[in-house]
Amino acid sequence: MIPARYDASRFPGKLMKDLGGKTVIRRTYDATVATHLFDDVIVVTDSPIIYKEIADVGGKVMMSKKTHDCGSDRIAEAVKDLDIDVVINVQGDEPFADKVSLSKLIEVFKADTKKEVDLASLMVQITDEKEINNPNTVKVIVDQNNFALYFSRSPIPYPRDTQAGVIYHKHKGVYAFRKQAILDFYTLPMLPLEASEKIECIRYLEYGKRIKMVETDVVGVEIDTPEDLERAKELWK
Repeated sequence: MIPARYDASRFPGKLMKDLGGKTVIRRTYDATVATHLFDDVIVVTDSPIIYKEIADVGGKVMMSKKTHDCGSDRIAEAVKDLDIDVVINVQGDEPFADKVSLSKLIEVFKADTKKEVDLASLMVQITDEKEINNPNTVKVIVDQNNFALYFSRSPIPYPRDTQAGVIYHKHKGVYAFRKQAILDFYTLPMLPLEASEKIECIRYLEYGKRIKMVETDVVGVEIDTPEDLERAKELWK
């Protein structure tokens, strides 16, 4: 599932911006389909403009029946009546979705025979101090088994001891959910930590869900700002 909201708060209309001759949402959709990993790839949107963009090229697309605050809510509505076990959420502003990283997420659930993992997500190591301190970059810290401890827009952990050898990880907006986990998310109210940080995956942690983080070295660009779009254009070249 690719949740695709037109009126993004930081960069309205970003999914319809041009990236190498195609719109950002079209690039994301095409890249996800090209992995050949999924039974179905469906864009879920609240926008007639985005709906037409995907439908006109023969892609699969659904209109949200309700207005949602986040992509997980939009996906939960879409999968409620579908016969599925696991759903992957590729954000609409992730045009560099890659097969290797998505395969790693799928393998988490194949290996989880006891069904102890509620969802899995991607992280990538970052070293640039500007990016570590950028509030548009969501950071994640994990335990020894790579289960998420917390996500933040602040640099976590705080580098009080700069010689401690801490590795910083950026959270990439790609998730894999068990169906029940995302349905639970849809019905559970937002709590203060999520409301403060504006990071939806914090809700899972606040309610005791287990998030397995998977490291990838594919950086790409998540398009949150006009500057990100310019970086994506350079990378696309």
